[in-house]
Amino acid sequence: MADPQLQLVARRIRSFPDFPTPGVLFRDISPLLKDPVSFRASISLLANHLKKTHGGKIDYIAGLDSRGFLFGPSLAQELGLGFVLIRKQGKLPGPTVSTSYTLEYGKAGLEIQRDALEPGQKVVVVDDLLATGV
Repeated sequence: MADPQLQLVARRIRSFPDFPTPGVLFRDISPLLKDPVSFRASISLLANHLKKTHGGKIDYIAGLDSRGFLFGPSLAQELGLGFVLIRKQGKLPGPTVSTSYTLEYGKAGLEIQRDALEPGQKVVVVDDLLATGV
């Protein structure tokens, strides 16, 4: 890991084994959010990655409720793009489009305002969680 920005960000992410359940390695971003230099580096790294992989072909950054709201607006500003909210059901005013999904403990849903996007627009969705499993 030669990139100084990447090293800075990596030092600000803590690992908690077996949280919230056994077998899960939880990566805590709280120290990253407390340190403005590290947070700025994370936004810069994400923006550079998107520029390299997508060029100028992104219309919006969208963030998932709630931690996607922490990174998404800053990333959108860095790229000169607008930001679109994706919220839990019942949290957005006006007409919405929704989808539901199954969790290990039940069902949940997400919504976006019906007029937030037009067909064919390219959106990058930002969240703070990466989960893998069976």
